[in-house]
Amino acid sequence: MHTVNSAPSFAMDYTPSLEAVRGNLAASNALLSQSRVVVCSGSRLALTLLIAALQPGPQIVGAVTTQSEGLEKLAEEQADLLICTDRLEQGNGGSLVAQAKALPQPPTTLMVVTQPRRLMAIHQALQANCDGLCLESNLGFGSFLAAIRSMQTGGLYLDRNLSKSYFEAFAEGPGNPLAQLTPREVDILQLMADGTENQGIGQRLHLSFETVKDHIRHIFQKLNAKSRIQAAVQGIRLGLVEWPDPR
Repeated sequence: MHTVNSAPSFAMDYTPSLEAVRGNLAASNALLSQSRVVVCSGSRLALTLLIAALQPGPQIVGAVTTQSEGLEKLAEEQADLLICTDRLEQGNGGSLVAQAKALPQPPTTLMVVTQPRRLMAIHQALQANCDGLCLESNLGFGSFLAAIRSMQTGGLYLDRNLSKSYFEAFAEGPGNPLAQLTPREVDILQLMADGTENQGIGQRLHLSFETVKDHIRHIFQKLNAKSRIQAAVQGIRLGLVEWPDPR
């Protein structure tokens, strides 16, 4: 689960960061150059700015403001990436992520959180195995770029500024693991929380790909988790693993 340093929430003068923001955006667009993207936002101004910012780069095959339109474009255009905000003109981003993940060819999903207190939308996104959650205020400071890098290697991304206490309130599963995790499983869970994909975990721990998959299956069972993101959040909530250091 990759994290990045971010500008303080009280900072208003972006002028000293203009070059960094432009560089992050250019790098993100380069990574997305082969992607078919649907963008869905409840703010028409934000939607316009996102469309402009993502050029040149990915092929934007849909730009809409409602949940139903977003789902329709994803299905029609066979998009492989959904970028949505938690707040939409109709519906919400969490529900859209859940519907997107139920498609025959589910896209990678990134939800931009405009209001950290929109708990239900974020909870829905987590339950639906959303691949990334970013705070809107951090996008230009490396959060978006880190999310894209992580998701493209099969990892997950949670913005560090979505605080530990927030995720504690919405982590699924029992108060304690259904069975005790072994030291090796704890090591693997930490690497999962860091956003490391299965192949990378195997290389780090000198394990075969199939052995890593078996360990992850056992971790899911013990933590009553259905996905890597739920396992990571549950592990953090239970104190089994630590938040990754900022990168």
